[in-house]
Amino acid sequence: SFKDEKGRVLYVGKALSLRSRVRSYFRKSSNLGSRIARMVALIRDIEWLVVDSELEALVLECNLIKQHRPPFNVRLRDDKSYPYIVVTKEPFPRVMFTRRLRKDGSRYFGPFTSAQAVRETLTLLHKVFRLIPCGKSWSGDAVQRPCLYYHMGQCLAPCAGLADRQEYEQELRSVRQFLEGKQDSLLKDLRDRIERAVERLDFEAAARYRDAVASIEQVLERQKVVGQAGRDQDVVALVRDDRGTAVQLFYVRGGKLIGQRIFHLDGSGESSPAEAVQEFVKQYYADAPEVPQEVLLPVEIEERAIIESWLRSKRGRSVRVEIPKRGDKLKLLELAATNAELALEQMRQEEESQAAWAEAAMQQLQEALSLPSPPWRIEGFDISNIQGTAPVASMVVFEDAQPAKAEYRRFRIRYNPESPDDFAMMREAVLRRFKAWKDGKEGFQKLPDLLVIDGGRGQLHAALQAQSEIGLTVPTIGLAKRREQVFQPGRAEPLEMPLNAP
Repeated sequence: SFKDEKGRVLYVGKALSLRSRVRSYFRKSSNLGSRIARMVALIRDIEWLVVDSELEALVLECNLIKQHRPPFNVRLRDDKSYPYIVVTKEPFPRVMFTRRLRKDGSRYFGPFTSAQAVRETLTLLHKVFRLIPCGKSWSGDAVQRPCLYYHMGQCLAPCAGLADRQEYEQELRSVRQFLEGKQDSLLKDLRDRIERAVERLDFEAAARYRDAVASIEQVLERQKVVGQAGRDQDVVALVRDDRGTAVQLFYVRGGKLIGQRIFHLDGSGESSPAEAVQEFVKQYYADAPEVPQEVLLPVEIEERAIIESWLRSKRGRSVRVEIPKRGDKLKLLELAATNAELALEQMRQEEESQAAWAEAAMQQLQEALSLPSPPWRIEGFDISNIQGTAPVASMVVFEDAQPAKAEYRRFRIRYNPESPDDFAMMREAVLRRFKAWKDGKEGFQKLPDLLVIDGGRGQLHAALQAQSEIGLTVPTIGLAKRREQVFQPGRAEPLEMPLNAP
C-alpha cells in the first residue's frame, strides 16, 4: 500500500512482481493519468506483505480496501443497508427479516431492493409453511402453552414441545427451495404430498398443500423468466456519466429474475470499464451471502481466472465467470444495462431534487437565524450523563442537509466532579473538539458553519466560552428541551421556531 506523510493509506494493490509494479508509478516516461499523478505526489511511504498465492493476495487486497477505504482505489459505495431473509442456525430455525449479515452459520437470501417485498414474502412463507412466525427463538426444551398460531395451523409449536423435528425440517426444506428459486421442484414436492395425504385420508393436510401450491403459483406468475430453467446467475452491467459510475446487478435464480440492485463506485473517474467491473466484482463478492453458478460480465477482466477460482472456493462448487458475445445471455446483459441507465437517470433526478431542497432549506435557516452564510456543515453536541456510567459527549455532523456519519465523534468526559455539571461537561467537549482542529488532528480539520448545542442558555454560554479559549467565533445556537425554542447569543428571549421549520 502507498501512504502519505501522516500514514494514511492512499492506495492498495497487488502484483506478482512488486518491484516492477512500484517502479511503473515513478518512471518519468510513464503516461500517468491526472488521478494517479496526484497520488504519486502524495506518496511518502510504501508498505508491503508477501503471501503464498494469488488467491490469498486477492482476499487480502479486498479486506484492506474495505478496512482503509483508500481514496485512489475504485471503491464500492453501499448507500444503504438492504433487506435480507435469514434462515437462522438453531435447533428450530426461524425465517426472518434482517438488514445485517452475520457470520453465525445462518443462511441469508437476498439482498432485496424493497423491504415491503421481503415482508410480503415472509407473510406468504409463514402462511404456507408452519415455521415459527412470532420471531421467538426456541430450543424445543422449554415447554409452554401453544399460542394462537398453532391453533390456526401456522406453526408446529416447538415452544410447547409439540414440534416433530423431521416434520419441521421438511417445512424448512420447502422454504429453502422457494428462496433458492427452485419453485418448480417445490411445486412437484407439494403435489406429491397432496397425493400421499389423500391416500391416508388426511384431507386437512391435503387442503393445506393445495393452498400452498396455489399461493406459490400466484407468485410465479409475477416473476419474469429470463434465463435457462434451473440456472442461477448474477448479471453485472456498468453505466457511466460525467458524474460517476453505477453498476446494476440482476439476481436470476432458477431462470427467473427475482431481484435487482444498483451500486455506485467512488474513485472510478479515470478507470477503464474493465477495471471498474473487476473492482466491483472483488469488493461485492467479498461479503456477498451467496455466489451463483454463473456471473455474467459486460467486459473481459484481467484477473478473471483467479477471481473464478476465488468464487469457486467461496461457493464450494463450480462457478463460471462469463463475458457473453451472443445469445440469451447477451440479451440478459443488455436488459441489465438498459435498467442501469434508467436507474442512473432516476438517481440523478433525485440528487438534483435533494440538492434543490437542501439549498432552499439552508437559505431559510440562514435567514431565520441571521447567519453570515448558509449552514452547509452543522455540528451538534449532546451530553449523555446516565447514573452509574461515565458521561459521554456525542458530536453529530450534517453536511449538505444529510447526516455525515463518518464524521460523528464521541468524547469521554474527563471532568469528574462529585455532582454532574452539565455546563462544565459541555465546555470540555466543545473545547476538545476545537483544540483538535487547532492541533491539526485527522478528522477535525473542517469547521462548522453552525454549532448546535443541546440545552438552554447555560449550555450555550459554556460552548461560547470554549470557543473563546481557542480564539474562534463559530455561529452557535442552543436547542432547549422544547425543540422549537432556539437560544442565540445576545438575545434575551429564545426564538420560537415552527415545528415544520428546516
